[in-house]
Amino acid sequence: MELKIRKMQAKDIKQVQQVAKISWNTTYNGIIPIEVQENFLSSAYSDEMMQTRLERSFIFVAEVEGDVVGFANFSSVKEGGKVELAAIYLDPQFQGKGIGTGLLEQGIKDIEGIKEIYLNVEKENQSGRTFYKAKGFEVLNEFDDEFDGHILKTVRMILKVS
Repeated sequence: MELKIRKMQAKDIKQVQQVAKISWNTTYNGIIPIEVQENFLSSAYSDEMMQTRLERSFIFVAEVEGDVVGFANFSSVKEGGKVELAAIYLDPQFQGKGIGTGLLEQGIKDIEGIKEIYLNVEKENQSGRTFYKAKGFEVLNEFDDEFDGHILKTVRMILKVS
């Protein structure tokens, strides 16, 4: 398997949208109602929103044999070197192969000035929480988050980057 991690380009939008959909539908099956998932995906991953993300944030894609199989979306660096990891999603058949780690490491390497990475993960997303914990993220707090009429149990995590 030949893996290439690079900055996202406009030509990648359709494949990134597909990865987001399959990842969400698989990860949140039984956790978030499908109609809530679909509402979120159609809004957060619309063509217009993807163009905005490309212009205002850092997005890296993981490509295997020319196909995008995962991506990570980091905010721009805020005061004090704080960055938000808004998304790190993989096609489920490519999980456990080091691709998520590669995406995280690429962001840390390429984005100047990172000191702390913050993220929110759904408490029942065990694979996500296990991944972040293995990468050195620590729990800051937990809270309920209203999400399109559905209450999510959200875990806020931080990684201090040296």
